[in-house]
Amino acid sequence: MKRIEEIYWLRFYGCLAVFVFHLIERIEENYLEHVFLDLALIPTVLGTPIFIFISIFLFSARYGNEVPHNFLANRFKYVMVPYFVYGLIYSLAEYLRMLASEERVSFGYHMTEYLVFAGWHGYFLIVAMQFYVLFWLYNRFGLQRWLPSGPWLVVGSLISIGWWGFFRWQAIEPPGYLHWIAPLGWIYLFFLALLTVKHYPNLHQQPWFRRFSHPLWLVALLAGIVAFTLFGELAYSSKETWVVPLFIFSLLWAMSWLVGMKATPLVKKVNEYSFGIYLAHPLFFSVVDFVGWQVPIPLWLYVIALAVVGMSGSILLNRLANRAEWSGLLLGKRLRVA
Repeated sequence: MKRIEEIYWLRFYGCLAVFVFHLIERIEENYLEHVFLDLALIPTVLGTPIFIFISIFLFSARYGNEVPHNFLANRFKYVMVPYFVYGLIYSLAEYLRMLASEERVSFGYHMTEYLVFAGWHGYFLIVAMQFYVLFWLYNRFGLQRWLPSGPWLVVGSLISIGWWGFFRWQAIEPPGYLHWIAPLGWIYLFFLALLTVKHYPNLHQQPWFRRFSHPLWLVALLAGIVAFTLFGELAYSSKETWVVPLFIFSLLWAMSWLVGMKATPLVKKVNEYSFGIYLAHPLFFSVVDFVGWQVPIPLWLYVIALAVVGMSGSILLNRLANRAEWSGLLLGKRLRVA
């Protein structure tokens, strides 16, 4: 398959967005909350949707309607094995932290919360796996006849907005991240990916694309989001109603702007380790926090330490893990980048 340079840039942005989102969260939890930090969170909420979009886009571009027979088995191996390995690591670490702070917690309940209810940031992997199954079904049974990507992008967007809006406005909190991993909240990404692949690389010839990729749509939406932020009316995550239109307009504008832009060596290097960075960076953030519990760290040094230790530690771990096939499978395969 011909290299799609736009995807390198999108994955680069998505990886850094997730990284910075969790970094800002640590600052707000441990040091201060400020409206400027809230404003900085706005572009970072697109990180997780970008990874889901890329997954469907690439497989659709690579296979079309001819999905190989071992597709689901391979996806399960490379996605769900790291989910259980990292889920076990994060759950044990949190369980030990709670014991050290003398919080009473049932080990069985705690592990169920993490591994069954996906109560950690790797919930994205379960979402992705569900869409791999949907992608297989969509092509295996020719569902495009009844679920065409164009009209169903509109329907899917309304479904996703309704899903996140219901849980936000009703203040319902299921165990773990159960409502996060339900595909209804992300279904718009599936049809958006199929629609863009269908017309790629001739997107600019499509009237709908020329209209909605215009930056005025994105600027107007961002102005409204910033206004609500300044009034303290928004919550910030990829699971909010306003993220659905923000991602769609941002993605269409980005696909228009990135045409013909070659990925730089730095962009490709981050792509290479993106899966490992996504999975492992909170582990190294916790190392910085542990040091901060022992020795007071000023805010400026704390931010630098999170960025340096979180990024370099994740890359180093991924490099070491991928020296062997089995350890790379357990801790996240390193992406092959030409």
